[in-house]
Amino acid sequence: MPGLPKKSEAEMSFLGDLEARLGKTPEIKEVSDKLTTAGFEPYLVGGCLRDLLLDKNPKDWDVTTNATPDKILGIFPDSVYENSFGTVGVKTGSKDPRLALIEITTFRLEGKYTDKRHPDEIKFAKTVEEDLSRRDFTINAMAYEVSTHKRRASGLVDPFGGRKDLKNKLLRAVGNAKERFQEDALRLMRALRLASQLGFDIEDETAAAISEKSGLLEFIAKERIAGEFNKLLMTDGAVEGIRRMEKLGLLKYVMPELREGIDCEQNKHHKYTVFEHNLKALQYAVDKNFPLELRLASLLHDIGKPRARQWRDDPRGTKINKGHNGDWTFYQHQYIGEKMALQILGRLKYPKETIENVALLIREHMFVYDPEIVTPRGVRRMLSRVGADNINDLILLREADRIGSGVPKAQPYRLRSLKAAIEKAKLEPIHPKMLAINGNDIMELLQISPGPKIGQILAILLDGVLDDPKLNDKEVLLVEIKKLGALADSELLKLADESKKKAVDVQKRIDEEIDKKYFV
Repeated sequence: MPGLPKKSEAEMSFLGDLEARLGKTPEIKEVSDKLTTAGFEPYLVGGCLRDLLLDKNPKDWDVTTNATPDKILGIFPDSVYENSFGTVGVKTGSKDPRLALIEITTFRLEGKYTDKRHPDEIKFAKTVEEDLSRRDFTINAMAYEVSTHKRRASGLVDPFGGRKDLKNKLLRAVGNAKERFQEDALRLMRALRLASQLGFDIEDETAAAISEKSGLLEFIAKERIAGEFNKLLMTDGAVEGIRRMEKLGLLKYVMPELREGIDCEQNKHHKYTVFEHNLKALQYAVDKNFPLELRLASLLHDIGKPRARQWRDDPRGTKINKGHNGDWTFYQHQYIGEKMALQILGRLKYPKETIENVALLIREHMFVYDPEIVTPRGVRRMLSRVGADNINDLILLREADRIGSGVPKAQPYRLRSLKAAIEKAKLEPIHPKMLAINGNDIMELLQISPGPKIGQILAILLDGVLDDPKLNDKEVLLVEIKKLGALADSELLKLADESKKKAVDVQKRIDEEIDKKYFV
């Protein structure tokens, strides 16, 4: 095209790669071409463009244009427009849920943010550059002209250097950082979440503005803060995100209780302070890709330790010199931590089920698992107390706790032994209760009173069912009972003793297989 500057080879390669990725989404091309044909300018913007430039798959797709909502609705009659932000949801019919509804938003400018979260008024802008100027971070303030009909020189609109910041892995606020956070205080949390998600550093002026404006979080609804905090926890950089929250002054407005563990020395069984230990446990949860509730429990599992910490007296009654690592105790810290977790998560408006599950895991995480101490009865009690659905999460939390203490292995012999014991407790033991009949059925059929004969018949029937489960049918068993009832007492006793031994052997083989499974 005459008059346009020539592109470098690097620029041509970059644009070619971007076009190739867009070529896999014909829905975007189709929507953009229809807007262009109608005389409007469509641009891909925001997080989806950022992800494309990072060679990642966008979670959703956003298009901005100079077409007003009424014009968009005229071009795409089968659309959804139920907001005051100038955003129209265009249905594409795509089977990909990410592309089934593409949001198209008119270029816009925003007024003051009196509530530190939402603009008091929204006005439509004339250019895409004006629209980009209202966005939060430079890496989100780029636009790409999808249609080629009237495309400008490069197609990429990048007035704030977002592409360069992407290359340098740097998160930078658009324009004046203080103003951006003053407008929408939730951006304080979003900055840390994005940096953790992308593995980026935060530019110095932006970081300084976050620190200075951190108190604005008090104006934000707690559930919105929790939403960003959850997203941060689910990133690979969650631990670094928590450290940044503390460094930049946000943690005291989100989870001040977590800060009580900073510089809180433990004892000879722990290499780290309480705060560091909690972060190490969270890192294990991240490395193992644990779900949100387990990540929350890992982060908060020892949050009660600073309030439970007491110095252990010398047995002779004299005080040991404090500052000598190894003599702090934390009795009942799990119960204190449970109450604190209920308060923290309740304050942040977490769902009731999440609050209860995390609190339960914290309360129970100090369970005993020494093979010499744990009994089958104790295991059954734990299953009853914790619930079969939560027992695996509890063991995973204990693994995170162990690694967070600096030990080399997450599953020592003792923990594997407990897993084996739990699996045995979950299985229905070999017992006549497994049969489709009971002692009353035998007494009624044979017209006899309670006595040893009933147990003998049950043992023989159980032996047959173990060999062939299809025999565990009431009608079939009733026929067999008549045959057994006709036997002499001595013969019945002999068959019953043999059957009981075989049942014991079957149970033993089952237990041995479980032990092999857990290498115990």
